[in-house]
Amino acid sequence: MARLTLWRWGALGLAGVYFLVPLAASVVFTVDVPGQGITFDAYTQLLSADGFGSSLLLSLELAAATIAVVLLLTVPATVALRLGAARLRPVVEVVCSLPLVVPPIAFVAGIVTVLKWGPDHLSRTPLFQTFVAIQNPDFPVVLVLAYVVLALPFVYRALDAGLAAVDVRTLVEAARSCGASWPQALIRAVLPNLRGALLNASFLTLALVLGEFTIARLLGFQPFAVWIYSVSGANAQLSVAVSVLSLLVTWLLLLALAGVGGRSRTTASRG
Repeated sequence: MARLTLWRWGALGLAGVYFLVPLAASVVFTVDVPGQGITFDAYTQLLSADGFGSSLLLSLELAAATIAVVLLLTVPATVALRLGAARLRPVVEVVCSLPLVVPPIAFVAGIVTVLKWGPDHLSRTPLFQTFVAIQNPDFPVVLVLAYVVLALPFVYRALDAGLAAVDVRTLVEAARSCGASWPQALIRAVLPNLRGALLNASFLTLALVLGEFTIARLLGFQPFAVWIYSVSGANAQLSVAVSVLSLLVTWLLLLALAGVGGRSRTTASRG
């Protein structure tokens, strides 16, 4: 047992060195200027750069919308698979796994083709305004739709693992026997037992949206990842500072989400 514990601490230490040493070196590079000593000018310039706040806010809005949409789609579907649609499980698994097979560049090429086809063929129909609205730079709904597709494999696996540890049928039958409707049974009986799975799915989706670059760049929008690329080419120190700051922002958001989930679990256990 002691030997196993030693191996675990050794593996954890190696992982920490692998991840923290490059990060520490990057931080030192951004604050240690030859001839000036320690200075945080790179970070002050970055935080005051034009577009920082707006691009970060846009990414957070896109992440929130993506999390809401993908959970609304996958939670009822995965619960239905557990309750009585087991024959459709292979079909759902294949559909949710397709984004892992299709290259992002091919995916975005298909989106561009559809967006170009729409105005040409639907210019005299009410759908024309829909094509215009989903490409609004202030909040590009087309990015939300694309991110929902990209997040499906991760969200489905997280929810499926959570449902595997819960007796969904018994929970739903108990709620129904107490007079609850199907939506009430899902919200009040099933979802509280999936809090960990929902939190993991939200983690993965948030990280995906904040770090996604290819689709947003090729469609001409500027969320946080694209903004980082646009400001990081002129100055090497500023470029590294952008990378460090993006990691810090992502970690803080994930920690905040984890804190919210932890408080919810504590409140539920006390209740």
